[in-house]
Formats: sequence, structure tokens, C-alpha cells
Amino acid sequence: MIKLHDKLFVPYLSVEEIDNAVRGVAHQINMDYEGTSPVFIGILNGSFMFASDLMKKITLKSEISFAKFSSYQGTSSTGVIAELIGVNQDLSGKDVIVIEDIVDTGQTIDKVIGILNAKGAKSVRIATLLFKPEVFNKNFSIDYIGKHIPNKFVVGYGLDYDELGRNLKEIYQLHEKKSMLNIVLFGPPGAGKGTQAARLLEKYGLVHLSTGDVFRHNIGNQTELGMLAKSYMDKGQLVPDQVTINMLISEVDKRPDANGFIFDGFPRTDPQAEALDVILAERNTRITVMLGLNVEEEELKKRLLERGKTSGRADDIDPTVIQNRINVYNQETAPVQAFYEKQNKYIGIDGVGEIDDVTTRLYNAIENVK
Repeated sequence: MIKLHDKLFVPYLSVEEIDNAVRGVAHQINMDYEGTSPVFIGILNGSFMFASDLMKKITLKSEISFAKFSSYQGTSSTGVIAELIGVNQDLSGKDVIVIEDIVDTGQTIDKVIGILNAKGAKSVRIATLLFKPEVFNKNFSIDYIGKHIPNKFVVGYGLDYDELGRNLKEIYQLHEKKSMLNIVLFGPPGAGKGTQAARLLEKYGLVHLSTGDVFRHNIGNQTELGMLAKSYMDKGQLVPDQVTINMLISEVDKRPDANGFIFDGFPRTDPQAEALDVILAERNTRITVMLGLNVEEEELKKRLLERGKTSGRADDIDPTVIQNRINVYNQETAPVQAFYEKQNKYIGIDGVGEIDDVTTRLYNAIENVK
């Protein structure tokens, strides 16, 4: 992967693939024009590498000149063709082959054909290394095509992004990161978040961000943020939101190519939810959905007590502690649901029943919002 200006590009066509495409175009031209002397006109700046390599493989008696046009700004065509350097030689009665690096809409080539016909060319044919049939919208044909490609922005081998990348030997394609699937998994203690999170992670290839895990990792590894959090915890104080948020930012930034995240245990308050929106917006993504597992309180208590028989967790075996955990959730965390309801991102899921049935409900909800 390479970076040009502000964008990332991934390998698309190798040196060998490009050479094979050039050879194919040269072979067709040599056969079609055998015994004649065509004039080649390369369109600058993009075609200079293709034109050079193509002419080395042309066996005909021929001449070459160049014209310079411009229709691109950044990664999209402006639709306006500006002639910068015209064709000055006499083309009356001559066969002309236009050399282009890439043809997409055909706007530039349409302009070139009109100029060459006005100069009396006997025939005009087009040779291009790359052709985008999805967006080509003219009624003339492209005669020689090295390779058909999808409508994706490419650089290298003469092609540029704001003048960078022309010198690359290979051709690279713009790295278009797919939309991330970011889920806030929500629910009281005992709702089954851990079990369902594992299944969502596997199906959608997500990263699980649990604030508990993040805290333990930072404290265990004695990171600066971990030691700061521990200093509050040792005094029996709540860890400030900003410390938790900074830990989360660090974890998100470790995974720039993630398909998305499941946020578990965060956000717990409206300010944390607001902060999460900012964190994700700065990274060109957002929360896709909050999935709330709804389970009646008595069922939660039964589940936690049952879990306590094998979990070894002290807070799963004492009914008083269990009730307190549920009360804290209802008072402090449950109100965050309203934050996402205002954004039309909250979906309540019936968390009672067979585990597989609950999973299916979650999958269906996600597929409806992806």
C-alpha cells in the first residue's frame, strides 16, 4: 500500500501484467497496419510511459508526436477538456492512431477525434492501455484495449493523482475502505452480551472492544493511561471519562483496517456516547446501531445465580450484589438508550429464548441496517 497526498492506494496491475497488455495492443496494431506507415499521437501527460513501451514493440515504419489535454482534477473528471498543446503537423490522408493511458467517459478522445478529422486524417483509431466500459458514454468504438478495468481510480505508469504517482512502475488502485459496522451491544448484567458478542465477532469479522478488557490490558502493561486510571481506582474514585475515552481511542487506532467494532461496556453515559460519536467521526465512520438485549429482571437474577455456580465471580453468587448491579444499570446506564433512540439507531432485541434464536434476531436486525 502506498500513500499519495491524502489517499491510500493498493497494488492493482504488476509490471508483468502491464507488459503483457502493451504487447497485446502492439501485436494487434502491427497486424492491422502491416505495410503502412501510421502516425501515432500520444496524449500527455498520462500516456508517456505507455507510448514509450508501445513504440518499442511496433514494427511498422511510423512517426509519433504528442498532444496535451487536461480533464482531471484530483480523482474525478471535470468534464471540461482544455487543449494545451495542439497537433501541428499535416495529417491529410494519413492513418492516425491515438495513444491514451486510460479511457473512461471518452470525453477527451471525442475532442481529439474531432480535431484530427478537421486536420484531414484519413482514419483515426484509438489505442488505450486501460478502458472503463462502465462509464464510457460515446458512440464510437475503442479499437485497441490493453485491459478492461472497473470504474475505480488508478495511478502509476503515467497515471497520476494530483500529479503524483506517474513514475510508478506498477499501477495502483484507490483503497476504498468499506463502510464499517460499528455496534453498541447493550443490556443489563446477565442479558447474554458476552455470548452473543462472540457470535457477532465471528460472523462479521469485527473487533471486540470491552472497557473491562481495555482497562485490564492498560493496567497490566503499566501504560501511562493504565497507571493514571489505577491512581483513581486505588483511591476508590471513578476513572474520569476522558481517561477511559483516551484508552478507547488508542485501541481503535491500533486497528485502522478493522471491518468494525463491537463496543461492550461503553458508552455508559450520554457524555461518553457523545465522545464516541466524535471519535468515530474523526475517523470517517460512525455507530451503525445500538442493539439492546431485553430480558426481564427475574430472568436476569436466575441467569446470574446459575452462572455463579461455574463462573467463580463473587458478584454472580450474592443476590444482594446482583440486585445492586441491576439497579446501577437501570439508574446510570439504561438512559443511554435514549441517546441512540434520538438518532434512530436503537433496536431492541428479545433476549429470552434459545441462544441460537436470540442470535438470529441479532443477525436479522444487523442485516436490515447494514
